[in-house]
Amino acid sequence: MPHVITEPCIGTKDTACVAVCPVDCIHPRKDEPDFDPAKQLYIEPDTCIDCGLCVDECPVKAIFTEDDVPAEWKNYIQINADHFKK
Repeated sequence: MPHVITEPCIGTKDTACVAVCPVDCIHPRKDEPDFDPAKQLYIEPDTCIDCGLCVDECPVKAIFTEDDVPAEWKNYIQINADHFKK
């Protein structure tokens, strides 16, 4: 999994990262029906090309490469992956 969205996104769901993603791998978008009930945004691991454009766009600094996810948020690696297994 190239990039992971972590805890600071919860409740924020700022979509600046969505706007810069060249492969549309960050969901839910504002125009998707599951945007409002979602607690946070997620990066689709099989689609992400590891470009890193989303990292600097995130105003709450919630996006990390898998290897750089802080220890207290490591569980978000699995949370992010599980979101797309539905």
